[in-house]
Amino acid sequence: MPSGLMFFLGSWGVRRQDAIWRDEVVTYDMAHRSLADLWPTLQHVDVVHGLYYALMHLWFLGYDATLGGTLGGAIGLRLPSVVAMTLAAAGIALLGQRLVGRRAGLCAGLAFALIPVVQQYAQEGRSYATVCALVVWSTYLLVLAAARPRPRLWIGYTALMLFACLLHEFASLALPAHGAALVLARMPRRVLRAWALASVTVLAGPAPLVVFSTRQSAQISWLMWPDPIQLLTFAVLAVLGVACARVPVRSRGPVGLRAIGIPLLLLPTLLLLLLSHVEPAYVDRYVLYYVAGFALLAGAALARLLRPIGERGQTRRRQVRWATVLVLVLAALLPVNVHLRSPDSRVDDVTAIARTVGEVARPGDGLLFMPSRRRIWAAAHPDGFRGLHDLAVAKTPLASHTLYGTERSGDAIRDRMLAARRIVVAGDPDGQPVDANDQEIAKRATLRDAFAVCSSRQVHGARITVYARPGACGG
Repeated sequence: MPSGLMFFLGSWGVRRQDAIWRDEVVTYDMAHRSLADLWPTLQHVDVVHGLYYALMHLWFLGYDATLGGTLGGAIGLRLPSVVAMTLAAAGIALLGQRLVGRRAGLCAGLAFALIPVVQQYAQEGRSYATVCALVVWSTYLLVLAAARPRPRLWIGYTALMLFACLLHEFASLALPAHGAALVLARMPRRVLRAWALASVTVLAGPAPLVVFSTRQSAQISWLMWPDPIQLLTFAVLAVLGVACARVPVRSRGPVGLRAIGIPLLLLPTLLLLLLSHVEPAYVDRYVLYYVAGFALLAGAALARLLRPIGERGQTRRRQVRWATVLVLVLAALLPVNVHLRSPDSRVDDVTAIARTVGEVARPGDGLLFMPSRRRIWAAAHPDGFRGLHDLAVAKTPLASHTLYGTERSGDAIRDRMLAARRIVVAGDPDGQPVDANDQEIAKRATLRDAFAVCSSRQVHGARITVYARPGACGG
């Protein structure tokens, strides 16, 4: 039932009106490059996502040939994440059953599927849903191995965690949570040694990748301090999870529910926040798997509170009261879940941006992206930009083995702009900080001094403005 519900919720509105946001466009672009082009690109940018892009490349080879024309690129981007979250929900249910009982596992899996942030990343063409599923199933193998230590269980645990860390390096923050669980459960030294050996192996695997990725740390230079909404989401789930842990439940096996649930809920996020004091790095999706800890604790508490009438201390009135609370919670979450399936739920809507450019542009117009990294908007829907001349680009993203291409000098951009009668500018919306490099300064100054605004449209996450030489707006 939990996996069926998760698949339904993941499939509901998955197209999101075919809107794709900029991070998903990066996935789409990289996955559609040949492996020969992908490798040199990863040496410049996004090496931490290299394995995911390679897997998505293989996925799209089959998908585009069979279902791409029928279902579309947006579904192709997100379907692997829907499946991954479905598997994660199944793993949560089995883990809850193993730790407490069948009813607790069922409630845990259902609670996991109903968490809005889970539904959000189940419909996102990035690696985070897959990493979450791998951490959930590795946790399940850890619990089995702690109860009955066998080499194949430890090998499976190591393999899944290694795979997760190769997909995203911050999956490694699940390892301290696992270690804390074993310590809290007072496991014998042989189990702790086996976990320590597995952890060393897991950390050694992606170590060269992590070292190399430090050269690309400028990619997350936009991170300053954690997003307040993301922090609030974590705080709410943390408080509720700890409160659920206070509900008395009887755990099965040597590793108890609280021993695994509380560290998994709290430690990854807290450790990432600590790391952010050294270098800003906190984004909730990097440690999305923390919600698994909440789901386990909440599921066990719900199973206890909603146990069948007739068990000790349970009455029909009490059961109706808790059922009413659950219905109210679900009703309160419904507007959030509906919003997550709209284009406005993400930072921008690249599909709408490309459509608007196609509507306002004329063949032969000049084109500018401001800032240059917004050139990624053209990757998923190149038809919207067809027939326009990119005045700033020196080498395209593909030719330069980069995400956004390389641009000419500021003086060269100015000369090319002055030779154009009309320029379509695809830029950030009003109020966003502007880049201070030579190219962006030249773009702004030339537009201000030599061009007039003909029209301007606000699109979700962007502003599309048509500039022309004085007197040429109507021509």
